Amino acid sequence: MKRALIALFLAAAMVLAACGSNQTATQPTTAPAPAEQPTTAPAPAEQPTTAPAPAEQPTTAPSAQQVTIRIWHQWDGAYLTAIEQAFRDYEAANPNVKIDLSKPEDVSNALNVAIPAGEGPDIIGWANDQIGQQALVGNIVALNDYGITEDFLRSTYEPAAVNGVIWQGKIWALPETQEGIALIYNKAVVGNMQLPTTLDELLQMAKDFRAANPDKTLVCNQGFGGNDAYHVAPIYFGYGVPSYVDDEGNVYVNTPEMIKGGEWLAEMSKVSFSEQSYDICKAALAEGKAAMWWTGPWAIAGIEQDGVDYGILPLGKPFVGIKTLMLTRNAVERGNAEVALDIMKYFTSAEVQAKLALTNKTVPAATAALQNPEVAALPTLAGFGAALNLGVPMANTPFASAQWGPVGEASVAIWTGAQTPAEALAAAQQAIEAAIMQMK
Repeated sequence: MKRALIALFLAAAMVLAACGSNQTATQPTTAPAPAEQPTTAPAPAEQPTTAPAPAEQPTTAPSAQQVTIRIWHQWDGAYLTAIEQAFRDYEAANPNVKIDLSKPEDVSNALNVAIPAGEGPDIIGWANDQIGQQALVGNIVALNDYGITEDFLRSTYEPAAVNGVIWQGKIWALPETQEGIALIYNKAVVGNMQLPTTLDELLQMAKDFRAANPDKTLVCNQGFGGNDAYHVAPIYFGYGVPSYVDDEGNVYVNTPEMIKGGEWLAEMSKVSFSEQSYDICKAALAEGKAAMWWTGPWAIAGIEQDGVDYGILPLGKPFVGIKTLMLTRNAVERGNAEVALDIMKYFTSAEVQAKLALTNKTVPAATAALQNPEVAALPTLAGFGAALNLGVPMANTPFASAQWGPVGEASVAIWTGAQTPAEALAAAQQAIEAAIMQMK
C-alpha cells in the first residue's frame, strides 16, 4: 500500500511537471531557497592563463551491466533541449546505460517521500543552496567516499563553484554552471571615462557623474533601496565580508567590513535614483539615464533587444549561484553509484560544458570550459565568468535561511537614512542570531 501511494505521488508530480510552461533563466525575484554558505569566502583568484589539467574523464561507463540512471532536475525550456542531447550522447557511447530525466513539480517534497522508500532518483540536478538540507535528511551522500577529492575539484572547477559544493568539510556535489551579477555598462554613456577597478573608485566616479549629470545616475541596481540582500552582496562582500552566515551558524553582519559596505551604500544613495527596480534599471540603461546596471546574465537578452552596445565589468564580489549534480542514497543502495558518478563527471566536464555554454549561453563551472577559445570569445560569458571567479558561493547551510530578511531590511534602512549603517547592521545581526538559535 505504501509503495502504491508513493507511485501515485510521483506520477502526479510528473504530470504537473509535464504541464508546466517552458521558461528561460530569469532574474531572481525572491531570496534563494533556504539553505546556504561555506565557511569562508573564496580567495580572490586570478584567472589562470592556461587551463589546469582536469582529471581524465571516463569515455565509457565503468560497468557493462544494463542499468537505468534516473535524474531529477530543474532544467527548463530551451536550455533542456541541449542538455537532453548531451545525455543522449552519453548513452550512445555507453549502450548499457539508459538515462531517465524527470522534473518533479515539488522536488523537495517528492524527494523526502521517494528516497526513504527507495523510489527516488540516482542523481539530483539542483542548486548548491540545497546541499545542507539534503545532506541533513540523508537524501544525498558525500562524494569523498567515491574518489572525488578537493585536488580534483580545484584543478577542474572555478573557485566559487568549488567552495559552493563543500559543506562541513565534505564534497556533496559536482558543479555544472554558475550564475551571478556584474556591472553591465552602456558604452555610449560611459564614453572615454576610465572604468573603475575598486568599489571606492566606483563611488567617486558616481559622485563625479552625478555632479555633471544631475538627472542621471552612474549605477542602477534593483537592490539599492530595496529589501534585497542578493543584489547588494557585491558591495558587502567586496569589502571583505566572508559571508552573511557560515555553515556553523556564525554571523558576519555586525562587522567592520559589513559596516564599511553599509557606509558605501549610504553615500551612493545621495547620487543615485531614489527608486530602483529591474524594469527601471533596464529602461534607464537603454535610455542613457544610467551608465551601468548591476545585474545578471538573465538581463542580456533584453539589453540586446534594446540595442545597447554594452560591456561587462567585474567589480566587488557577487553571490554565485551554482547548479550542481548530487549523488543520492538510492544510487548507492541500488549499486548504481559508480555509473551515476561517471555520468556526473561527464556532464560537468569541460568538453560537455563548453558545448552547452555555446548553445545555452550559460557560464560553465569548469575552468577549462570557460577558457575554451570559442567560449572565451563570447563577451557575455567571458565577462560574467571573470565576475563570478571573484565571487562568494551561495551559502549551502540551512542556517542561511535566516539571513535574507534582516540583511535586506538593514540595507533599506541604510539607503533611506532611517538608521546609520552601524545601527542597522547591529539590529540585523541580532535578528539573524535569534533565528539561528531557533534552528539549533
